[in-house]
Amino acid sequence: MGVDRVDTKDAGDAAGFRSLADQLRSWSDERLAGLLTARPDLTTPAPHDFGQLASRATVRASLARALDTLTRLELSVLDALVVAGQTTAVDVRSIIHADPAAVDATLQRLLDLALVWESRGGLRAVSGAADALGTGPGASGLRPRTPDGLSLAEVERRLDEISDAARAMLDHVAEHGGEATAGSARLTVLPADAATPAEELVSRRLLVPKPGSPGTVLVPGEVGIALRGGHTTSEPVDVVPPLATAERSAALVDKVAAGAAFELVRRVELLLDQWGSHPPAVLRSGGLAVRDLKAVTSLLAVDQTTAALVVETCAAAGLLGSRADTSGDPVWVPTDAYDTWLDEPPAARWATLARAWMASPRLPLLVGTRDPAGKTWNALSPELASYSMAESRAGTLAALTTVPPGTVLAATTGLPSLVEQVAWHRPRRPRSRTQQVAWTTTEAAALGVTGLDGIASYARSLVTGGDPEGALAALLPEPVDHVLIQADLTAVAPGPLEAVLARSLQLLADVESRGGATVYRFTPSSVRRALDVGWTAVEVHDFLATVSRTPVPQPLTYLVDDTVRTFGTIRVGAAESFLRADDEAALSELLHHPKARGLGLRRIAPTVIVSSIPVDVLLPRLRDLGASPVVEAADGTVQVTRPDVLRARTPRERGPTARSVRESARVSAVVAAVRSGDRAASSRPLSPATPLTPSGALAALREAIETGATVLIGYVDNQGVSSDRVVDPMSIEGGSLTARDHRADDVRAFAVHRITTVQALPPA
Repeated sequence: MGVDRVDTKDAGDAAGFRSLADQLRSWSDERLAGLLTARPDLTTPAPHDFGQLASRATVRASLARALDTLTRLELSVLDALVVAGQTTAVDVRSIIHADPAAVDATLQRLLDLALVWESRGGLRAVSGAADALGTGPGASGLRPRTPDGLSLAEVERRLDEISDAARAMLDHVAEHGGEATAGSARLTVLPADAATPAEELVSRRLLVPKPGSPGTVLVPGEVGIALRGGHTTSEPVDVVPPLATAERSAALVDKVAAGAAFELVRRVELLLDQWGSHPPAVLRSGGLAVRDLKAVTSLLAVDQTTAALVVETCAAAGLLGSRADTSGDPVWVPTDAYDTWLDEPPAARWATLARAWMASPRLPLLVGTRDPAGKTWNALSPELASYSMAESRAGTLAALTTVPPGTVLAATTGLPSLVEQVAWHRPRRPRSRTQQVAWTTTEAAALGVTGLDGIASYARSLVTGGDPEGALAALLPEPVDHVLIQADLTAVAPGPLEAVLARSLQLLADVESRGGATVYRFTPSSVRRALDVGWTAVEVHDFLATVSRTPVPQPLTYLVDDTVRTFGTIRVGAAESFLRADDEAALSELLHHPKARGLGLRRIAPTVIVSSIPVDVLLPRLRDLGASPVVEAADGTVQVTRPDVLRARTPRERGPTARSVRESARVSAVVAAVRSGDRAASSRPLSPATPLTPSGALAALREAIETGATVLIGYVDNQGVSSDRVVDPMSIEGGSLTARDHRADDVRAFAVHRITTVQALPPA
């Protein structure tokens, strides 16, 4: 029966396992699925059996990926196991400068990640962990303890016996890498015969010769631990760096953040409405042109950074995509999901955008800067992404949620302390963490997640997986259903307008200014824009009278009537195209207009003029000249045409739910495949003389490295000569086995693909 959990407190007394593969074999499917989910690189391709899974889990590249996900405490515990060698959980707790309960929980996580396994002699780190840790974060710099090393009490006693000069030398060596040349010092001397501080240390085993390096001595792990007060580190490793904070009203933070959230929703709607009818082109590289981004800054009245953030957030939320226009050229247009998004309340619309931003790997704040090759980064460029950005956002927001309400980050020291805390949770990556944390705080403020450097109350719920809509809706202004029309041909909206009303008013009037109260201005061209899409004079007057809380001023009524009176006076058809009007003077005026020479106009009747350019080109040119033409259908009626509104297909994957479902199914399939492969391998026991595949040889050698076993290998050299070698496997990297060859009594490298058989030998 599989074992889900092993109590690390008694791990040293348990029977343990012969190898890491045996331990993995004993796990339940749920625990295996947890391992493969946490270390997804182990599933590609699916391992054939548990031997191959264990072998792959100890490859340096896989170990490096796993270590990148560990906190400083977890790295320090793994480092302590490397220093201690094969040991017990009790011993690990004693040498870690941390709370014992935290150490136990960390050991369990390291076991679940297959970075530590329970051998028959106790807990031990997997082979390769020491090399993967290197000298990076979490590494203590201590050498492993010697197998027959001194106890802590004995080391402390010997430290008390040495002279001040010897102690100073020992401290110096320990602080500078733990290794030094012996020089003329004798390496075999009794304490009573020691003539120099170096010999004094060597005679008491406070310095020991380095294996395989004559003339070099090093500080063994047990001595290094004693020099640090009995721990692998001088400082506690389970203390999360605190954030530097200042007091700030929680209500004020919520108000500022909610205002930014409302602006985000408004800007997205304004941008995608514009791009629905006037889409920008997609660059050959897949991004958005600089001139189109500048147009966005003018449209939204924001800077380039905010414009890029809005565009990238739309794409991340699945509201923006690309498709071909009528000419077959790719353009950026809203997706089908945008229409559904518009029907939702403002708070729900914001939540959709915020969740997409949190999970996005995009780097919008790099837009406008230059890449290493000197080229400018474009918005929506496929290369403008980083695998670590979503993780940095999550870590930054999680740290901000630990700040209690009524408290925000301090003005000058808040950001550095935030970077330090995020770095504690992910010490090894990425290199650009400081930038990414700063970017996250800037983006969060622009999107309404934070306000005044403090996280909003509704955003706390969002970060922790809850529903922020109710809390945000209470902070957003109620939409209004009216405007105040003034005598200067403007209309003032005293708050956010209802969606239907806002769309109708934007068609009939131009937005003059935005803010707490939006100002719209009525002009002949704006009124004509409504007439172009089919509004009648009666409908315009009724709409104005209905939505205005003030009487409709007479100048506006005159403006609408005058525009309607001239609207449709001239009708355009195809001759290539033609112009027809009942008023001969109107046609004569247009025919002799100084700027009409390029239109190819020619009168063929008192009320008819033909043109040599197409209708779709002629219409905007006539409007530029001040005319108000309409299109005439074949039966002589007025043809009302609306501008084409383009939509792209919504991306299939719109959130983390679809990804998690597919990932769970894939992991379950891999677990089933490993179980099946292991059963097949056990039903066909491998004879020592049976040739191995390279993957089989790799798995067998990994197992020998884990157990420290001596093996007999069949090896084919470069000349094709086969021979048997008795070796002690040490490490495998890049398809090459490093092992001590008993016949040559030397360390040699063997190509794994030339190893045909592997047979474990009994201990000598």
